[in-house]
Amino acid sequence: MYRTVIIKITGQLLMFFSVALLPPILVDLIYHENAGDAFYISELLLIAVGFMLYFPFRKQRADLRLRDGFVVVVLFWLVTGVAGAAPLVLYQSLHISFTDAMFESISGLTTTGATVLTGLDAMPHGILFYRQELQWLGGMGIVVLAVAVMPMLGIGGMQLYRAETPGPVKDSKVTPRIAESAKVLWYIYLGLTIICAFCYWLAGMNVFDAIGHSFSTISNGGYSTHDSSMEYFKNHDVEIVAIVFMFLGGMNFSLHFAALRMKSIKAYLRDAEFKFYAATMFIISFFSVYYLYTHHVFNSFAVAMREGVFHAVSIASTSGFVISNYASWPAFVPVMLILASFFGSSAGSTGGGIKSIRALLLIKQSQREILRLIHPNAQVVVKLGKQPVDNAVIDGVWGFFAAYVALFVIMMMILMFNGLDQVTAFSAVAATMNNMGPGMGEVSANYASLSDFDKWLLCFSMLLGRLEIFSLLVLFTPAFWRK
Repeated sequence: MYRTVIIKITGQLLMFFSVALLPPILVDLIYHENAGDAFYISELLLIAVGFMLYFPFRKQRADLRLRDGFVVVVLFWLVTGVAGAAPLVLYQSLHISFTDAMFESISGLTTTGATVLTGLDAMPHGILFYRQELQWLGGMGIVVLAVAVMPMLGIGGMQLYRAETPGPVKDSKVTPRIAESAKVLWYIYLGLTIICAFCYWLAGMNVFDAIGHSFSTISNGGYSTHDSSMEYFKNHDVEIVAIVFMFLGGMNFSLHFAALRMKSIKAYLRDAEFKFYAATMFIISFFSVYYLYTHHVFNSFAVAMREGVFHAVSIASTSGFVISNYASWPAFVPVMLILASFFGSSAGSTGGGIKSIRALLLIKQSQREILRLIHPNAQVVVKLGKQPVDNAVIDGVWGFFAAYVALFVIMMMILMFNGLDQVTAFSAVAATMNNMGPGMGEVSANYASLSDFDKWLLCFSMLLGRLEIFSLLVLFTPAFWRK
């Protein structure tokens, strides 16, 4: 393992991350508020620490192996989690502990959207913008961004890209070169963000809210500049814009590129995962609306439609925006929505969870096992569309699913052992591990009431979900560290 090169890269990436503090400084100057000092000090600290890590090893050169890539990615998420917390700690008017600042920072960077902050409506615009920006940067992966715009890193980008985007389709490149792939994805990501912000503005948001919410919508993050989230606007047009772009953010971004290149929606319609994703959204929305209306949660079908579809898309795509207290509805709907967040978003999207492609493969594998019971000698092949799927991929999906469920249960039991009730523990782990945000019980509004231990455990849960488990767990295996 090339430790000196890893340290150098971490320093470079940390200095690169410091650039993220410049827009909040500008926002603070525009609104003539008092949060600027926290960003100035943080900016200097990040540049200084990054330079100290980089400068002694600046002449080191080596091609990183895949194992080194995992270390860089995990280390950088931890380092940027701390770096992201710096302005929140230094802005003393927030009166939050380091634990709360870390929770808020990691929640933002992992696009989880779980928050410990209240009183957002009265906070400086610079702080509010910074929270939204963290989610936007985390949405497609800070490391992928770095590989796209920092070719001077001098490393094998594929190693970082694979570590950052694990999963059954991680090797399907948009373009032959990894840096070009990252750039293409970010152009699409940026383009969707701009269009989303413009649509929010047309729908009635002011410029600040439109930009901030476009950041957290395209990233499927869920942070808002208001305590009541999307409910603050009470605007049907805003909700429609959110539904459309949450749905787009939950799709594989490679499909967006393919559709643009082909200038046709056929790229979507031919994709097996997209069809499963769209069908899942439709089914969850249908049952949400049906239950809310037939059980008289809302007496107006139009209101039931609005509430049901919005929350179905928001929670299943792991965005986490709300327009009412969905956790107070009859248990069937919120539990169904939280379960949907496990499988709602697509691989290669900004959403979290197990991903639709894995759910589809699990279903197809189950069907194959049933056919094998009926026809023991038959050679049954699992296919996605018309393409056969290698058995190694199926094995990997089952292994991922088993690890996901096991870790989920372990963390839920730890929270219950620490005093949380079953509903709160279940929804807190589901909301953080799926990078979804709002839960039920004590965490339906925010996570401020939890103990420090619970918050650190949920930070680990968020990182597990963001790095899709194995990228983080591999560092805990003795074999990984053997030469």
